[in-house]
Amino acid sequence: MALRTGVDLSKPGASMGFGLVTYLWGQDWDLLTLLKNCEAADIHAVELRTTHKHGVEPYLNSAQRADVKRRFDDSPVECIGPGSNERYDHTDPVALKKAIADTKAFIRLSHDIGATGVKVKPNSFHKDVRREKTIEQVGRSLRELAEYGAGFGQEIRLEVHGSMAELPTIKQVMDVADHPGARVCWNSNPQDLQGQGLAHNFDLVKEHFGRTAHVRELNMDDYPYPELIRRFVQMDYDGWILLEARTKPRDRLAALKEQLARFYDLVIRAQKLGQAPD
Repeated sequence: MALRTGVDLSKPGASMGFGLVTYLWGQDWDLLTLLKNCEAADIHAVELRTTHKHGVEPYLNSAQRADVKRRFDDSPVECIGPGSNERYDHTDPVALKKAIADTKAFIRLSHDIGATGVKVKPNSFHKDVRREKTIEQVGRSLRELAEYGAGFGQEIRLEVHGSMAELPTIKQVMDVADHPGARVCWNSNPQDLQGQGLAHNFDLVKEHFGRTAHVRELNMDDYPYPELIRRFVQMDYDGWILLEARTKPRDRLAALKEQLARFYDLVIRAQKLGQAPD
């Protein structure tokens, strides 16, 4: 890809890719439009958020799933997996049981369309429920799902989200989950900068990173993206940095190209800095 010109393929960070979460920039694109636009923008990976117009959902039958897989197989764009809204903080046991069952349906869908994992959420602490109980419940749910997902070759990607988004909390959840198939999806939240700061919080969970991490627009100055990308480069992350946009540009295709160029610029700058200490 031309935009990779300048990336040193012999240095850490060369295997990272840049992709798109269909929220918000792809929410109204059907699957063919999504693939066409990603290919035009040189975007080679997508996370398919549930409820969006592409319609890649657990209700698809086997023939429809095979058709989705074929379309991705025929495209340079990789389907990373579904971005579900399933969460495991429910105070109602029936709701928790349903969330786990629904996630298993997403796991089967992800396998059938040739993807590698399902994004899920922790999600919130609740009044009159001990924090430790919620952390334990979310962690145990993740472990059950990771065990199930292993049978389908799928990661369970816990998006750092909600009132459980502080990284020390996510670390506790992952300690409970204790399964190689349970992974953390970094989400570029304000909480990343709290406490002892980005470096400390990043190091708390980096051993649990899976194939996906989320960022917002990389040209925004409300988050230290140069430092974040430098840390991914330093650890030689080989997954996908996925844009989960929050703005509404008039020309999304041009905006995607701009974000891709910005990503590779940050990778190149990080490689030049090398392994210099903080």
